[in-house]
Amino acid sequence: MKLTQKLSQSKKTLFSIEILPPLKGRSIQSIFDGIDPLMEFNPAFVDVTYHREEYIYKKREGGYLEKVSIRKRPGTVGICAAIMNKYNVEAVPHIICGGFTKEETENALIDLQFLGIDNVLALRGDSIKTEPAFVPEPGGHSYGLDLVKQISEMNQANYLDEEMKNAAPTNFCIGIAGYPEKHFEAPNMISDLKYLKAKVDAGAEYIVTQMFFDNTKYFDFVDLCRKNGITVPIIPGLKILGGKNQITTLPKVFHIDIPQPFYEELEKCKDDKQIKQVGIEWCIQQSKELVKANVPCLHFYTMGASEATKTVAKAVF
Repeated sequence: MKLTQKLSQSKKTLFSIEILPPLKGRSIQSIFDGIDPLMEFNPAFVDVTYHREEYIYKKREGGYLEKVSIRKRPGTVGICAAIMNKYNVEAVPHIICGGFTKEETENALIDLQFLGIDNVLALRGDSIKTEPAFVPEPGGHSYGLDLVKQISEMNQANYLDEEMKNAAPTNFCIGIAGYPEKHFEAPNMISDLKYLKAKVDAGAEYIVTQMFFDNTKYFDFVDLCRKNGITVPIIPGLKILGGKNQITTLPKVFHIDIPQPFYEELEKCKDDKQIKQVGIEWCIQQSKELVKANVPCLHFYTMGASEATKTVAKAVF
């Protein structure tokens, strides 16, 4: 079922989660162990992130350096199929531009369609660590907008092979990312919203936001979207702060703010256990306020921290 159908049919705020694929060499059970404690809250969908390849240089005989591609986590197709088979819940794979040609993207989408996966989250993706800025794959997409357009074209039975006849259309519900505190590459919020609207106009049907710790940022973002003609559902993304290192790494990596009242409470903590508790309490307050505002769904970036998410969900749902 399309997520937009689930959202429109529900009379209350739904619950959803985002997970990481297991590290290469680990079994699918590590995924199930993270999902099992949260199934009592009937998640509307489970997002599965995609992690593209990285490159390292290995020294060979004669002093030569060989560039070697590595991938620490597997892809999302098999994981999404396993989740849907075990839990009968919608699994949403992340589809990214980085590392894929247009043909590879088309083939991956065909596989997803065969598996009965109706929803995808279309993202440009991040640059790899060895590159100062995002570099598209030769023959791939440079921007998330182009990826959304390709998926929309497939939904209209338009494939890369223009001579293909009697092709069956796909039926993907396309989600995209939104940034309440602005995408770090955008010069300002208005230009960021211009590109967001272009994706919606191209066929995106819902938005999931980047994590935020200040609900005012989300409410202001939604207001700006509506004023700029973006009318699709906007799902708030939430993260439970789980340790001292995240106080600095999350703002640095995700370009977000820690609100001063939250930071003052975190400063009082003596160890990670106390920080985690404060993080849970803050997320509960955030969640209750968002539910009161009738947001369509609360989307939790669990990243394996299912027990903390369970504590929040129990207090809210």
